[in-house]
Amino acid sequence: MPFVNIKITNEGATAEQKTQLIQGVTKLLSDTLGKNPQTTIVVIEEVDPDNWGIGGETVTNRRAQGK
Repeated sequence: MPFVNIKITNEGATAEQKTQLIQGVTKLLSDTLGKNPQTTIVVIEEVDPDNWGIGGETVTNRRAQGK
């Protein structure tokens, strides 16, 4: 039973886009590893950019600096 956790910033991914992610990851695991789609779990977590750090800075700060 595969479990996939996708983390993205909470900046406007639509319900349709999330559905496409869930379907795509499920299909990839089925096609590549032969995993049963009916037992594949995909969770999408949305994180505020202020709570996501890269290289010691928040995503919000990095974007403000054009990084």
